[in-house]
Amino acid sequence: MSLLEQWRKFAYSQDSNTKKGQMFWAGYFNLERGIYEQLLANPEEKVTGTVEELANKYGVDLIYMVGFLDGINESLVEENPIETMDKDTQVNLGFDKEKLYYNMVAAKAEWLYELPAWEQILTKEKRTELYRAQKISGTVIKGKKIGRNEPCTCGSGKKYKFCCGK
Repeated sequence: MSLLEQWRKFAYSQDSNTKKGQMFWAGYFNLERGIYEQLLANPEEKVTGTVEELANKYGVDLIYMVGFLDGINESLVEENPIETMDKDTQVNLGFDKEKLYYNMVAAKAEWLYELPAWEQILTKEKRTELYRAQKISGTVIKGKKIGRNEPCTCGSGKKYKFCCGK
């Protein structure tokens, strides 16, 4: 079983409706926040190393580092091979700033996208723009409804109710 499969089996077996599950996720989110605070403190640095080296660098268990890598992978400039990685796989944490912020909003991770470090990385206007873009991306916008007695949109010249509206 790959490290990613182990992480997913372990993490998603934690029932967030139980005290134990809530404690697990609260602890994980706290560790995740700590790693992001360190990454965002120097956003231009491209952090690389093996999965085990990064776990040691950030002071987390290997399995938690795998969870972190799973979460950040889509926000990286160059994605890591998370499906097949083991503890000796070389990985990087070179993230795209705007993509990371956007994905944090998508994940509804307020504890991450509201970190003070973002103020130094992205302007307030850019953060607002990314926030709105993400929120709008999930909104379904319906077009104008065609009235029964209006001309049909297919161009036949008939009323909609006698043509495509049947």
